[in-house]
Amino acid sequence: MIIVIANQKGGVGKTTTAINLAAAIANQRKRVLLIDLDPQSNSSLSFIEPDRVNGGAYELFAEPDRDLTELVYQTSTPNLFLIPARISLAKLEAKLIGDFDAAFKLRDRIEALKRDYDVILIDTPPTLGILTVNAMVAANHVIIPIQSSYFALEGTDDLLETIEKIRSRPNPELNLLGVVVTLFDRRTTISHDVESHIRNVFGKKAFKTVISRSVRLEESPAHKKSIFDYAPRSSGATEYQSLSKEVLKRV
Repeated sequence: MIIVIANQKGGVGKTTTAINLAAAIANQRKRVLLIDLDPQSNSSLSFIEPDRVNGGAYELFAEPDRDLTELVYQTSTPNLFLIPARISLAKLEAKLIGDFDAAFKLRDRIEALKRDYDVILIDTPPTLGILTVNAMVAANHVIIPIQSSYFALEGTDDLLETIEKIRSRPNPELNLLGVVVTLFDRRTTISHDVESHIRNVFGKKAFKTVISRSVRLEESPAHKKSIFDYAPRSSGATEYQSLSKEVLKRV
């Protein structure tokens, strides 16, 4: 089972969701592989020091003969493994231009990894470029984090259109698993109004779990920890644990 976390709008809690959803599923005794396809490498930095990385997502695409086991790193979270990103990943789009099978690179490379993990989660950059398209072609499911702000649904139509284009030809098995409301501020009317609007638009595709804005969630990556290791009794830990159960139930 391969799940891609995607939204071309930045600052919506996409990487926070990838990190903590991966950890939450791993805590349920599932073997999880997190693939970081964002050149900003925030998912990677949340688990390992950059000087530990000697190959990762860039090499996954650019070095087809490289042993995959060299690109997978054990994190401090039991059952959670990582293929990290580095800034070199930003050069990949130019490298893939003109390659007739560019959109299928990731799918073909990780085929051999699927049997080793219960869940593969892919964190994507805040664009609809070749990296995000590769993730969707390889995946079974898409989760869209949407911030509970005034411009919440900005760009969502483009993302949904991209999903439909990929479903129509390169990956008919791709489906929208759900939409998760993130950075929710229970004190403000606008957050409640936006949440209601998102639920009206997406109906049953909207997860019941809402991810609240949390200082602990913002702090945990700086300590190279998921929310479950950094603040296991926080609201963020409770919410991501709840989200993970919804995700596993849907798949």
